[in-house]
Amino acid sequence: MHCVINVAGVDIRIEGRLLRLARLERQRYEGLSDPEAVIAGLRQCGRRVDLFTFMQRLPEVQPRYSYPMEWDNLAVLPISTFDHWWKKQVDAKTRNMVRKAEKQGVKLREVPFGDALVKGIWEIYNETPYRQGKRFPHYGKDIETVYKEEATHLDRSVFIGAFLGEEMIGFIKLVEDDTRTETSLINIVSLIRHRDKAPTNTLIASAVRACADRRIPYLVYSKFAYGKRQRDTLSDFKKNNGFERVDLPRYYVALTLTGWSAFRLGLHHRAFEFVPGSIVTKFRELRAAWNSRKARPMVEAS
Repeated sequence: MHCVINVAGVDIRIEGRLLRLARLERQRYEGLSDPEAVIAGLRQCGRRVDLFTFMQRLPEVQPRYSYPMEWDNLAVLPISTFDHWWKKQVDAKTRNMVRKAEKQGVKLREVPFGDALVKGIWEIYNETPYRQGKRFPHYGKDIETVYKEEATHLDRSVFIGAFLGEEMIGFIKLVEDDTRTETSLINIVSLIRHRDKAPTNTLIASAVRACADRRIPYLVYSKFAYGKRQRDTLSDFKKNNGFERVDLPRYYVALTLTGWSAFRLGLHHRAFEFVPGSIVTKFRELRAAWNSRKARPMVEAS
């Protein structure tokens, strides 16, 4: 259950039933310059909001507000030039993977948003219902839905496709933030049947080049760690490609007694975050093995 309202010129998403939590709708690529105005607006918006949260922006890592806070994190790649990333921030194995894609005939190019791009994305999404050991949320969507979802923030988006001949075997969507300080990596997906050609590695390289050419100093690939899961194959992939964990303050402002109580008791976190890390890791391993076993025949048949 959620809704999106505009408060003090900022789109705010309100979600939850027992605990009504508000956050920035575009928190991955839009900051908050005047939190007091938004907080005041939420108090007067006519909707129940228990708790409001927002994260501080790069490059400021030290807390600048007095609101209650917890440390959150992002996977951040500082970018100066492509050559610096290539020579100093990644190892020989990663460079070899990028070279492998080139030798296998994989070509990269920025692609304008349109029917051809969406059709290619739709075909990639519908290759298999399982990715990285869990259900893939985009599998089974019709092409109209994919078009609508990918058509967001086109004024600041860049799409890069990895092509083998005329077939798009992978793509990446980048969205610049409102200050041109960071670019968020929103989507990066490749066909599993072509993973031997390392399209995902070369897409990361293309994202670095795109940021360097536009003089954007940070490329952000979502979080580095989630809850008690401090390391997995995805975090290893990020680390191998030069991404670093950066801890940033996440603030919480209670607007009701329910919000204050929930924050004090830690109820604003998802249930799995309270489970010991060893149990979470074992569960994910078992789930990944089971889902990979089910997905293998579908990929091989495609």
